[in-house]
Order: sequence, then C-alpha cells, then structure tokens
Amino acid sequence: MQIATIGGTVYRPLSYIAAAVVLAAALRWLWLRIELSLAKHRSLAGHARWGRRLARWLPFYEYDERRFFRADGAPDAVAEQRRAGFERLAALYAARFARSAALTQQAATRISDLQLTARYRVPFQFSRYVRERLKPGGFVQASAGTTLTDLDGNRLYDLTGSYGVNVFGNDFYKQCIEAGSARVRELGPVLGPLHPLAADNAERLCALSGMDEVSFHMSGTEAVMQAVRLARYHTGRRCLVRFCGAYHGWWGDVQPGVGNPQPARDTYTLADMSERSLAVLRHRRDIACVLVNPLQALHPNANAPGDSALLDSARRAHFDRAAYADWLRRLRAVCSERGIVLIFDEVFLGFRLAPGGAQEYFGVRADLVTYGKTVAGGLPIGVVCGRAALMRRFRDDRPADVCFARGTFNAHPYVMGAMHEFLRRWEQPELRRLYADLDATWNGRAAGLNSRLEAAGVPVRVANLSSIWTVWYTQPARYNWMLQYYLRAQGLALSWVGTGRLIFSLACTAEEYAAIAERFVAAAVAMQADGWWWSDPALSNRAIRRRVLREMLQARCSSWTWSIGSSSSPRSR
Repeated sequence: MQIATIGGTVYRPLSYIAAAVVLAAALRWLWLRIELSLAKHRSLAGHARWGRRLARWLPFYEYDERRFFRADGAPDAVAEQRRAGFERLAALYAARFARSAALTQQAATRISDLQLTARYRVPFQFSRYVRERLKPGGFVQASAGTTLTDLDGNRLYDLTGSYGVNVFGNDFYKQCIEAGSARVRELGPVLGPLHPLAADNAERLCALSGMDEVSFHMSGTEAVMQAVRLARYHTGRRCLVRFCGAYHGWWGDVQPGVGNPQPARDTYTLADMSERSLAVLRHRRDIACVLVNPLQALHPNANAPGDSALLDSARRAHFDRAAYADWLRRLRAVCSERGIVLIFDEVFLGFRLAPGGAQEYFGVRADLVTYGKTVAGGLPIGVVCGRAALMRRFRDDRPADVCFARGTFNAHPYVMGAMHEFLRRWEQPELRRLYADLDATWNGRAAGLNSRLEAAGVPVRVANLSSIWTVWYTQPARYNWMLQYYLRAQGLALSWVGTGRLIFSLACTAEEYAAIAERFVAAAVAMQADGWWWSDPALSNRAIRRRVLREMLQARCSSWTWSIGSSSSPRSR
C-alpha cells in the first residue's frame, strides 16, 4: 500500500477516511435503531410485526358445552348455576328479540360486516355457543331522544353513540339532516361545482379549529390519509409516528398490526407518554409527522377496548387530564423544534370535550386537525383543517410537483347542507350551555355509579373521558364479556365491542342517566347472582392467562400432529 507524502508529512489514504465515515454512519444507524426499539411499548400492541406473527400462529379451538361453563375451573355447582342463568337469558332473548335476530341471521349471508361483528363480540373460544343462543339482533328501526327502537318494539337506551357521531342526541341530528336537505334541494346531487354553503362551512370550521384552510373528504379515514400525505409532501420525509394502541382509521400506514394484510414499512409505533419516544423524535431525520388520537388519554398504550379480548380482568383505564396535557405540550415543543408536523386526529372525539375540541381542552395547538363523525350533522364526512403553508397541494416554482387528493363525493351538497345546520345550531347559546361544567357532570356520574357498584358488591367499575366510558373489572374472571348480554336484557344498547366503550350523548338528562345507572347496576347484580364472577384464591389473571396459553399450545400441537399424520402418505388422505 502506498502512502502519499508531501514535504515529509504523511497523508492517510482516502480509503481509510471512507472506512471511518462508513463506520460512523453504521454506528449512528445502530444507535438510532436501538433507540427506536426502546421507545416502543413492550406490549404486542407496540410491536406490530410480532403481533401479526402471533395472530398467524394462534390456533382455533372452542369449548364444548361442558367446558363452556367451567373454563376457569369452577366447581360443578357453580357451573350448573351458570348454566341455569344462561338458559334463562337465552329464553328471554328468544322471546324479546325474535324479529331483530331473524333478520340479522338472514342478512348476515349477504352483509359481511354482520359476520365479523357476530364472531368477535366475545372471546373466540366461547363464540359459537353464544352466537347460537344469545341473538340480540343487529337492526333497529327508530330513534328518539336517547333511545333506539328495535324491530320487536323494544325501546333501548342508546349507549352506542353511533361510533362517536352522537354528541347532542339523535333528534338533533335528524333535524340537521332534514333542514340541511331542504337548503340544498334545488341543486340536488350535482358534484364538481360547490354549493355556496361549502364556503360558509369552511369559514366556520376555520374559526372553531383556529386554522387557515380546510379540505373536505368522504370519511375520517380519508381525512387522516390526506393529512399524512400533506405532511410528507411538505417535509420531504417519509415516516410517520403513531402511538401504541391508537386508532386512526383502517388504512395500511396507520394500522400496521393485526388486520392489515400488508406491513406498513414507513410507520413507527412508539409508546405514548414516554420520554424515549420524544428522544426518537429529536434524533431522527426521516419523521414527517406525529399522529395523536386524544381518546388514548383514557387508556394510553392499549388498543381500543373490546369484549372479544376479555380473557381475564387485566383491562384498566384511567384519565389524568393534567398529565396528558403536559405530555402534549412536550410533544408539541419537540415537533416544533424538529420541523415535524403535529396532527390531532379528532375524528372520533370531534367537539365532545370542548367547543374547540381537544386543542382547546388540553391547551395545545396542532399543525393539522382532522374531523369527521359529528361535524356533518349525522352524514358521512372527513375534514382536514390546517395552516395555509401545510394545506397547499402544489409548488409555484415546480408546476409538475403536486400533492394530489380528490374524491367524487367530497363536499357533496347534502353533506354540506347538514354540516351547515350542525355548525349554525352548534353556535347557539342553548347548545353551548351543554359544555358548562362538562367534566364535573360526567365525572360525578361515573363516580356515583362506581359507588353504587361497590355497594352492591359486584366487581365492576367504569372509567371515563368526559362522556366516553369504558368498563373494567376488579377481580380475576373469565366471563366478564357476559355483562354486555345482561345489559342488553336490562334495555341498554351497546355497540358490537360490548362494554369496551359506552358513548353518551351530552343531551342525556339527569333523569335519563338515573334510569341508565339503575339498569346498569341491576345487570351486574343479576350476572353475579348467576355465578359468572365466582372467585377462588388460586384464580388470578396470571393463572387465567397461563391456562389459556396451555390450551393454545395443546390446540397447536394437535393441529401439527394432524398435519403430519394426514400428509405422511397419499393413503393417509
């Protein structure tokens, strides 16, 4: 190897310098990769790839009638107590929900959503036995105030909240749709040119969001897609950060785990409320945006709760407004420092927490905000509100460099009409009064219900983020998911995720809430009387999980044995 010398000074070959540069780059990459791994939540919800692998490995098995009532090792007397209670409940369902159940069973052969929701109301080991005997039905025919009426004429208190749409009561949204339709009837379904109400809606949305511009889309999922695309376009970076457990729609980049057939390669799923996550944002140069769903404040780093995952009683929830606001402030500071676009996904919460949404409630401003659900007065909508510099979809100096996003039904006249009615009515004093002492009202209601549940001696409690509640359980049990069926028997309508999410209307009066609370306690007391919350010192959440794991391993080994035996020779088939 030759070494160049000039005036007696020895110069290292360029290859040494190149090697040093490569080594430094490799060490930096390794350090960033380790830092990223440490910032992920240690649960499967924080590790999308491992979650997908486990989902593929998970074997199917189900309980027969005997094991159905003894999944927790309960003695024969308790199992018979449960069987008797289940049969009474099944008889009540068969008599009370006959027409609704019949149409649901018929329609499920054509409507694939009904097949999915039916199978995932409860843990899969119990699902078939429950589906065949407890059939509440998936159809309703009328709404009024805080109630729904099913096909059998049953009036049920509505705790479904229409997936978050119903902030002000069913009657309010019916009025918005009817009055909005009348406003745009002369134009009808014309698409392309905008109805004049679109301009007024844009002004009102900018005022309430504190942003400069808006774009209309067909759903909340589409709004989030556009917000992320704009962030990537303007930053020139490819990666997005979402937080563990948060839901931002069903499209690939924001749903990288179970449920997405393709891996999301440009998505970092980090732990919520974590200093390590802030360190990743400070040090990486490829992050375009950070997505925040403020609903996660109720259950940070946990997936949206549903009864299909209630294998034990490990589900917990708690809302600390001050702590989450502090987290958002620190997140805002890091994003500003690093030129990262901060996106608030308020599609679900909308204006449920405050007139200015989560930005006002937590005192933190985002760069882009997405809305949906309630803002169109009950019709489908997605909205992006943002600063002018981020909302622009083209460059003056590069005419071919555009950020394209269009949709056939964006700003549909009938949607604009219903939105106009919503925004106009929402600004009126009588509706704004519903926000007065909002936290005190709903926190007080939740605390009062918890006191009643404790006094009744049942292992059930609620946690709430204002008018959005979830149910959790205080003692280890395998059958917590049964509570949704007792609640339905008491006249409370829940969405298909069961007790994972109860969504109240802000228009729910004290008298109506008192009736709901009375029925909730009655359902829990009836469930306890039927033996589903039998307890034993040896029955812990860990013991339940270990038991289920053994069952899964046995089922997996059985499938492997069958596969080997069935493929050993052509004759074995």
